[in-house]
Amino acid sequence: MKRPGPLLTLLAGLLLGLLTLTLDATAGTRNSASSSQEKPPGPTPTSSTASPAPAPAPSASPAAPAPPSPSPSPSKIADASYAGRTDDDSSSVAVSVRDGRAIAYFCDGRSKESWLKGRVLPDGSMRLTGGHGAALNGTLQDGSRIRGAVDLDGGHYAFTARKAVKGSGLYRATATVRGAKVEGGWIVLADGRQVGIVDREGTPSSAPRIDPETGAVTVDGQPLTARPVLP
Repeated sequence: MKRPGPLLTLLAGLLLGLLTLTLDATAGTRNSASSSQEKPPGPTPTSSTASPAPAPAPSASPAAPAPPSPSPSPSKIADASYAGRTDDDSSSVAVSVRDGRAIAYFCDGRSKESWLKGRVLPDGSMRLTGGHGAALNGTLQDGSRIRGAVDLDGGHYAFTARKAVKGSGLYRATATVRGAKVEGGWIVLADGRQVGIVDREGTPSSAPRIDPETGAVTVDGQPLTARPVLP
């Protein structure tokens, strides 16, 4: 029998090569399929942090209340003079008002008198004071009269003084007569009556009449002029 020769050896080599090629092809196919099935790594997802909700707009501050309207200033007290009698008809009272100030004269026409002064408040009230604790408390009413009372030497004298008309009101004269200081005060009422005292160095007595038109008066033989009193 013939021994296998080189031909058999060649066939065996070819078969081995073919088997090797088949295995390599199979492995390549599997690697390719496996590679196609894997997804390429995508970008790492970043956790989206929700942006904070916008802060609410601050509410507008309430508007400050409008300042109150200034109170109307009180009416100015009119300049005028007032004259009248006490309720018991024992004495007279005159008050002269000017620029918010007042001067008053209380007189019984014999020996009791007092000059008082002070301010008039916007509501028409007044408190006037004089020597030896004398005081006048009164109120201007309707601009036509003053109602009040004078406290003097322990007495209380309620009075009503009405707005003076031409020729009436409060008068005063000061002079030196025969070396003595003389001071006189007069209240002329609307009906023409006059009440006054002349003080000579601290000694009071009834005053002579004056001429309301000119203020002329004669005291101890010497002519003087009594002038309207203004604060």
